[in-house]
Amino acid sequence: MYVDQCPLAPAQLVAVGTLEWRGPMGSARPLTPKRARAAVDRLLVTFEGISTREAAAPFVNGTLWAERARLPDPGPGVSYAFQLTGMRVVDQTGATLGTVADVLFNAGQPLLQLEGEDGRLLPCQPPFMKHVDAEAGVITLELPPGFDET
Repeated sequence: MYVDQCPLAPAQLVAVGTLEWRGPMGSARPLTPKRARAAVDRLLVTFEGISTREAAAPFVNGTLWAERARLPDPGPGVSYAFQLTGMRVVDQTGATLGTVADVLFNAGQPLLQLEGEDGRLLPCQPPFMKHVDAEAGVITLELPPGFDET
């Protein structure tokens, strides 16, 4: 099966062990990756007990979940998207821009979606993201001139 938007390398995903697959209709099932390899911008993963396309078909459009404690450290200067949720976002002057409600992934770049009615979207990668202080729960962005003009 193809796995999109996985921040882990193939060997890291297999090392995590059993994952919980959650379907769009609320169903859930444990899945254990047996093998994984990179396939352009996604992973091609073989799960235990699933050896045919027919057996894999029920798992389309689901999400894979793992316990935080089993995830590898993402490394210095790197965060998992879920770790950014709830953090305060400031500009380089320290002015608060909002609080992260979610991280959205699109074809161009990841975006921070801020809490609030408008769900404001801000860029979430260099050169805009300048610093993530996980201990303080603060993300510092440098937005381009005119970004906030309406």
